[in-house]
Amino acid sequence: MSVPKFFEFFGVLLEALRDGELHSAQEVKDTIAARMNLNEADIAELVPSGRQTTFYNRVNWAKTYLQKAGLVETPQRGKYRITTEGKIALASGARIDLEYLAKYDTFQDFRSLSPETVTDTEESPSEILDSAYQQITSELAGQLMKKVMKLTPAGFERLVVRLLLSMGYGSGIDNAGRVTRLSNDEGIDGIIKEDQLGFSNIYIQAKKWQPEQTVGRPEIQTFVGALHGQQAQKGLFITTAKFSSGAVEYAENLSSVKVVLIDGQALTRLMIKHNVGVSVEHVYEIKRVDGDFFAEEL
Repeated sequence: MSVPKFFEFFGVLLEALRDGELHSAQEVKDTIAARMNLNEADIAELVPSGRQTTFYNRVNWAKTYLQKAGLVETPQRGKYRITTEGKIALASGARIDLEYLAKYDTFQDFRSLSPETVTDTEESPSEILDSAYQQITSELAGQLMKKVMKLTPAGFERLVVRLLLSMGYGSGIDNAGRVTRLSNDEGIDGIIKEDQLGFSNIYIQAKKWQPEQTVGRPEIQTFVGALHGQQAQKGLFITTAKFSSGAVEYAENLSSVKVVLIDGQALTRLMIKHNVGVSVEHVYEIKRVDGDFFAEEL
């Protein structure tokens, strides 16, 4: 089954605290998972950003909403306990949902701080932010690829070298990365230093193909042959297209050399991450209370 919506955890979370004792966050999560018959795959499912599990995210937001309504309290860091009002809610037999929580003034105050769409949606607030971020990033990646496809082959090769330098390869070395057309190179388009001291080189092949095209095993085999010709140990094959399963399997099973494959999707992700061809428009910081700060006597 899929992970329930965050408001569907309200009732079962209160049930997990029914005894009135203090329970750790992990105890509560384990109890909830067992009562809702969630399997390991459900619990391991990640939110769109990949920063945490959907289960962890939604249980935490359920706790926050119940706490804002006064049904749950956290008297110690990481410890939950049901309140008297929470026991009354359980005893009422009512369905504990967003409509039920709306009867509490403290929850209404909390709710008024956020747009109505945030509290009434099936996603938790942080999931909404994650989804919006993923959508914006996906659109940006598409725009980037259109720009990249307009580059000349030589321009694409220079872009690849610049990206690797931005990722930290050869940092601090003069001429750490360069586009090169070696005679009889069989497709070596660039060379970059692996580290700051320049102990080893990474040989690059940059292939600008249409995104819907597929780079197959023969192209990777040709590149490996070029690496052997240079007595190279490491190679990077980067393309705007995609790789066939045979190409990926072949690269993964190489023993004499190490070849990394970067397809078009990975290319745009790396460009966005390392600010190559993009600029920062807005920065939003999501903060939380620092429990260690307040644990010390001020």
